[in-house]
Amino acid sequence: MPIKSSTPTANAYFRFLQLAKSIHQLPETPQIDANEKALLEEIALRWFENRTMTVREAISLEVLGSPATLHKRITRLRQKDLLTAFNQTEDKRAKYLIPTEKTIALFGIFGKKMNVVVTSAG
Repeated sequence: MPIKSSTPTANAYFRFLQLAKSIHQLPETPQIDANEKALLEEIALRWFENRTMTVREAISLEVLGSPATLHKRITRLRQKDLLTAFNQTEDKRAKYLIPTEKTIALFGIFGKKMNVVVTSAG
């Protein structure tokens, strides 16, 4: 028999999951699969923390897939204009990944939607 009650914190997380699901179904959301989304979020979070991720670091995220698979996902995210790569002037060997303006704008939309839900639930 399913559990009928839960804690306030569990309810908050369930609301978060509902919101995340509805946000990713918005028409302006690029079509990316869950694995691409997880990789994009890892790279964007590192960028947000001022710790820009290299391609080498990204393809070593074993929990998200094999290096070859992750390299293909990076390529697809770049083709969808969600990631860009650049080289540091002092080290041309390492390529760094950062979210594009399109990604940042998309995350801004997600943030606005989350604020609406949080304030309406409060």
